[in-house]
Amino acid sequence: MSNAARTPPSIPTIDRVPCVATVADAAGGVFLATTPARSRPLGLPVASGLLAGVSLALWLPWLAPLWLLLAAAVVGAPAWWQAWRGRWMGAYLVGFALAGLHATHALSVQLPVDWEKRDVEVRGRLVELPQHQPRRTAFAFRVDRANDQPEPLRGRLLRLSWYDERDGTGTGRDEVQAGQRWEMTVRLRAPRGLRNPGGFDSEKHAFAGRVSASGYVREPGKARLEQAGTGINAWRGAMSQRIADSVAPESARFLSAFALGDTRGLDDEDWHVLRATGLSHLVAISGMHVGIVAGFFALAMAGVWWVFPGLGRRVPRPIAAAMGGLVGAILYAAVAGFALPTVRTVLMVAVVAGMRIQRRRSTTLEVLALAMIAVLVVDPLSALTAGFWLSFFGVAWLVWCLPEVGRRPPHDLVSAQGVATIGLLPLTAVLFDQASLAGPLANLVAVPWWTLVVVPLSLVGTALELLHAGWGLWAWDAAAWCFQLSWPLFDTMAASDMALWWLRESRWYALPLALAGAFWLLLPRGLPGRPLALLLWLPLLWPARDLPAPGEVDIQVLDVGQGSSVLVRTAAHNLLYDMGPSTPDGFDSGERVVIPALRALGVERLDRAVVSHADNDHSGGFEAVRRRTGIDSANAPEDSGIADTLPCVAGEQWQWDGVSFRFMHPPPYFPYLGNDASCVLRITGKHGSALLLGDVGKVIERDLVRRSRLDAESAIKAEVVLVSHHGAANASDPALVEATGAQLAIMSSGHGNRFGHPRTEVTRRWQDAGAATPDTAQDGAIRVRMGEAGISVETRRAARPRLWDAGRRDNKPLVDAAPELSYRPD
Repeated sequence: MSNAARTPPSIPTIDRVPCVATVADAAGGVFLATTPARSRPLGLPVASGLLAGVSLALWLPWLAPLWLLLAAAVVGAPAWWQAWRGRWMGAYLVGFALAGLHATHALSVQLPVDWEKRDVEVRGRLVELPQHQPRRTAFAFRVDRANDQPEPLRGRLLRLSWYDERDGTGTGRDEVQAGQRWEMTVRLRAPRGLRNPGGFDSEKHAFAGRVSASGYVREPGKARLEQAGTGINAWRGAMSQRIADSVAPESARFLSAFALGDTRGLDDEDWHVLRATGLSHLVAISGMHVGIVAGFFALAMAGVWWVFPGLGRRVPRPIAAAMGGLVGAILYAAVAGFALPTVRTVLMVAVVAGMRIQRRRSTTLEVLALAMIAVLVVDPLSALTAGFWLSFFGVAWLVWCLPEVGRRPPHDLVSAQGVATIGLLPLTAVLFDQASLAGPLANLVAVPWWTLVVVPLSLVGTALELLHAGWGLWAWDAAAWCFQLSWPLFDTMAASDMALWWLRESRWYALPLALAGAFWLLLPRGLPGRPLALLLWLPLLWPARDLPAPGEVDIQVLDVGQGSSVLVRTAAHNLLYDMGPSTPDGFDSGERVVIPALRALGVERLDRAVVSHADNDHSGGFEAVRRRTGIDSANAPEDSGIADTLPCVAGEQWQWDGVSFRFMHPPPYFPYLGNDASCVLRITGKHGSALLLGDVGKVIERDLVRRSRLDAESAIKAEVVLVSHHGAANASDPALVEATGAQLAIMSSGHGNRFGHPRTEVTRRWQDAGAATPDTAQDGAIRVRMGEAGISVETRRAARPRLWDAGRRDNKPLVDAAPELSYRPD
């Protein structure tokens, strides 16, 4: 599920009501105790110190040594509990130690390098709902702890894929269901993701989830089912199927999300509408939903005590209500499969229930602080998730800005939307590189309608179906009808070009400045100079694009796995050369990599797109790019079968902003021969040239060398070369290597690809000729600037190192030892 801005509704305050009041944080959910009191060892300063320590440990580019972590824990723990003003510093040290120790463990459970690409037989259980896709089923698999299991994998969590067998025999992947026990042979590797501007950091996601390895099932026909599905996830899967069989498809997938947290049925278009309208936080079970259920349980328990007042002599009614709310939260979190937002909510409810049992009074901020402490102590790696920051910051903004909320509900709801929009915009911009302009209005409709009507009806239907099959159909039908009343409105809102505002990547200081600006804007009315706070938002909302000057060229070689995609920018124009692969299992690099990168770099439209040839690893993402981004003109080899493109023909050239572009291959009337028909493009600026070779082989490379010797305009000398065919052995002819005189030979390949690209002998050939050889498989996206200062190179992994960066655990070191290297052309 894709996270979006979590917009909380109003926070009611409840006086003299013997139950826990539900609080409207859409991501985390919080319960307000009605008893103000102060708990110094667990107050707001301590929570802030703990959070600061956790954040420092997780966002350092290296893992702190064990001795330092232990020393911080030994010094920090007594300092935290000692009664003095500096106890927040003790919490800071404890947070640093806790996060560092958890990070050490998370990295230690990842698959050792020498176990990669082995066939390993494992036995275990499916622990989540599997994702069934057209040709693949993806699922989470927990390996047994038994001694007969491979030692590095015992008890570990794996992310596996089950692909269709080509012969159609053996066990079908559709039989894979949650809660089942299987014995199977798998091939694994440590979690590894793509690193690009604006891209999803799957390595961080795996690190926070303690995923040990990812891989696929080998010889699926030999996999053996040991036990049918059992447990809560098996029940969730069966109930989700019952909803799909009972309700119209256009509503069933949303009802499964509302009632069970099962978002598997939502497609890309659904998520686009939800992101554009800022409603993603309301679809799957969130903390707010858990809060509503807990509140109903608390009220029901209080009602029982009201009907039977004698029970109050044994257990006071407020305590019974608090315990009822906690039980309801735990039950509903179980229905959601104990997803992280629901676990956070359960911890928060437990905090408030404990306070009620101890009959302690506390302010809302202190309850929030105590809940944050509980969450961070239990799982400090949750600070890596967007939901953590949005949930706690959302409630904190509302508590600070709306202290008297609850007396005028309509006004409070509008005020809450305004506060959430202003207060959370900096965070959503940094976390998701986007902002929903339609979100505040959409949430004004969806929060009360979905939360108070659609979700309760979905839950009632699920509860009745649990009691007896068929009893809940009327409630599901009613929920579907109510949902369909609102969905066309949101679909229409999402269709507007103004619904979703994509933001460029900003500098590190943009977020603190924007948060300070939000604080300034939300200060009480009458404070002079409040509009000036908008100036603090400029580095975040309109960051500098760092465009090349006239005559300069900026080249971004994106990390698309085993494929290629290159963005070329001049002072006022943009060209995209190739768009990466799309795979039958649903991964489309055009949608997942290229489009986010274009948006992060501020590219709204392409002046030209060039598809080097029709092979999927170069052209697979073209349709997604064409659908999501305007393209003025497109080129591809003649007879390549790529629709709506003009042929690229050797000799065709044009100029943009003092930079010359020229197709070097194929010549006129050249037949389409796959790789050897690739469009070869040479780019020449004032300070150097670049040569993009597609997948041409040695025969074509020799022909390019021959033609360059006969015609000065066909010269192929270039300081920067995108190495042909990802560094395959059938390319990079020695004659071409010598003729280019390249200082930088870029390899675009997939990590651990089955072809062995780039080949060692090819890499050595370029290096012996004096070229540096960065590789997207090791370095992530590679940025090259050919400017007045020379040729500067920046790799994504070196420029933005991360604690969980899998590239630093490879046997092969990163090409760049520093974020930026410079080369000067001869």
